[in-house]
Amino acid sequence: MPRKFMFTKEEIISAALELTRRGGMPALTARALGAELGTSSRPVFGLFKNMEEVQTEVLKAANNLYQSYLREDMISGKYPPYKASGMAYIRFAREERELFRLLFMRDRSREKVEESREEIRPLLEIIKRQLGLKEEDAYCFHIEMWIYVHGIATMLATSYLEWDQEFISRVLTDGYEGMKARYTALQSQNQEEQTNGGNSNATPDKKV
Repeated sequence: MPRKFMFTKEEIISAALELTRRGGMPALTARALGAELGTSSRPVFGLFKNMEEVQTEVLKAANNLYQSYLREDMISGKYPPYKASGMAYIRFAREERELFRLLFMRDRSREKVEESREEIRPLLEIIKRQLGLKEEDAYCFHIEMWIYVHGIATMLATSYLEWDQEFISRVLTDGYEGMKARYTALQSQNQEEQTNGGNSNATPDKKV
């Protein structure tokens, strides 16, 4: 007969996630997880090879929770979709501080970090559609805005500041509008230069 387990993998991951939410990854030990489940650590190792496997699943569960924040805010209609993604990121930092630190503030020096545009493809398409930017410009626009948003989120996650939602919304709008003005101006300038460059009658710039 197949071996019966006291808990399912999902129940163990859920308990591990709760431990991490309260105390971060350092709080996730075999003994603490057993106590959270109301048992010893033995049932954990009946389903997982080691605690590293549990930690990997906690990372996935934390990311799934973050993705649910994104989906919820982007379909709520309270903010335009692109702004909503930034507001969701900041809300996650405020409401799930330990999980935010785990996902976005952990030391990655020993990890192989691979940047994938496909993960942010929906956001890039929004920028391209709204601002009429090309792929590379849309990508740079998003990275600059993300740095801005991440800075606010980090300060909230570490209790460096406590801004209310209305003020954060205003700050994000100001940042977005400033970036929008700069990128659209650059785009117009590039288009004008291309037009003049293709005009044989255009007067070349004088060299000093």
